Parts: sequence; structure tokens; C-alpha cells
Amino acid sequence: MWTHRETNVAGVRLHYVEAGDGPLIILLHGFPEFWYAWRHQIPALADAGFRVLAPDMRGYNLSDKPRGIAPYRLDRLVEDVTGLIRHAGERSAHVAGHDWGGGVAWCFALRRPKEVRRLVVLNSPHPAAFARELRTPGQLVRSWYMFFFQIPRLPEALIRAEGFGALRRTLERDPLRPGAFTPADIQEYVCAAAQPGALTAAINYYRAAFRDGPGEAAKMTAPIRCPTLLLWGERDRYLNGRLTQGLEAWVPNLRVERIPKASHWVQADAPERVNRLMIDFLSEERTDGRLA
Repeated sequence: MWTHRETNVAGVRLHYVEAGDGPLIILLHGFPEFWYAWRHQIPALADAGFRVLAPDMRGYNLSDKPRGIAPYRLDRLVEDVTGLIRHAGERSAHVAGHDWGGGVAWCFALRRPKEVRRLVVLNSPHPAAFARELRTPGQLVRSWYMFFFQIPRLPEALIRAEGFGALRRTLERDPLRPGAFTPADIQEYVCAAAQPGALTAAINYYRAAFRDGPGEAAKMTAPIRCPTLLLWGERDRYLNGRLTQGLEAWVPNLRVERIPKASHWVQADAPERVNRLMIDFLSEERTDGRLA
């Protein structure tokens, strides 16, 4: 079904899963996930004729975990995506991301527009829209954990407590579809988070974002020209639905698909719907004069 591989990107060893053959798509996971977040999408995309690379992003699971906060700034994360595309022998790729992976995908499309063929983002806000909504009380309350994560060591200690009880409860309670995360799935996530240094590295993504300054995201207003699909589980506890609105100036070639019966964990809550929307959108490239 898939093969485990690794490569070195700018001195950081990245573990990834690869499947299929055809146009390349890079799948970027969120927090607190790893490549396994795409377990429903990898085989479906491969069967549909795509070559899939789903990495453990730096700091996660089996990939290297550089010490400190600076290695997790967006410029480093964007370079990792470029490195994966080059490692695959390509100059461009489709890019998809969920949650933090979606944030990296947005920024990759902004900073490396020639390297993105089509962009798919799942429950992750455009940086400028997030900066806009973070000024509102509703989103500020939903984003409380981002501020909590700025405290040294305490967040890691609380997440590890009771055998990663907070992580287990989140994955048990958040999704809307019964069994979206099975006990075996949850154990996979716990094992990934328990890798030495992984939890601090994952939280350092948030710490690095604050070091870049709250105004940095608001500056990311250059138009993203590539065809873009935004998939949004409407029952997201962490992100309000207004984040899908008012994006036309920043993403003129945008399609938004809202999924009412899905939570933040949209690709686990509605895997068949997500698979079909992604495959249909990516396959359009084959009929619009840009054959792979």
C-alpha cells in the first residue's frame, strides 16, 4: 500500500511514506499528528493515479527533531517542502495540508508560487484571514492554547500526564463520526508524540510563530494564483467559520467546500467525501491543458 522512506533536507532527516505513481502530491499533517493523519487519503490518491509523499514534518514522529525554536520557523518549513519536491525529482507538485500543515501549505504557495501546481487546504486559515479574526473575541478564545504553548515546559508536562491523557481525550471526543479515531489509531498518535523530543518540537511550531511576530501573517497578502481548494469541517472547535470568508483578494482562484458534519479532523470525520473532492479537484489539471 505504501513504502516508508527517508531523505535529508538541509541537514534534517525527514521520514515519509510514499505510494503510487503519477503527478506528485505532498501531504502535510497538522498538530499533534504525523504522516498517519492521511491514512485514508494515501491509498485513494495512489489508486487515482497520483504519486503521494506524506512526510513526518520536522520534529514529528520518526523525522529529526532539531533543538530550539528557530528551526521551526516558517522559512525552514517551506524549504522542507521544496526539498521533498526536489528529492522526488520534480520541480513542482500539488500540495495539500491540514491544520499546521495547511499553514505551511499556504505559506509555501505564497513564497514558492512556481512550485505549486494545485493547492488543497483542510481546516487551516489563510494567514491574513487568521490575523484578521484573531482580533475578535470569538477566535481569540478558541485560540487560547496557542498562548498557553508559549510557556516553557508546562504544556509538555500537562500533555504527557496520565499517559498522554489530554491527547487521548481530544481524539476520542472531538470528531463527529463514531470511530473516526479507533483505539489503535489513538495509540499510534500517542506513540508518535512520545518519541524523544517530539512533543517539544511540535509545540515549538507555535513558539516560532510568535517569534515571527503577530503582524507577519497579516503581511501575507500577495495573491495566490494557483487553483486552490479549501475544505472546511464546519464543526471545528478551534477555528470559526468566518475564516473561510473574504478570501477573494488573497486567493482569486479559490473553491470552498464546507462539510457540515465534520469537525476540525475533517479527513478522519468524512474520509470518503474528502477523498472524492480532492481527487476530482486535482484531476481537473489533466483536462485544462496542463498534463503531467
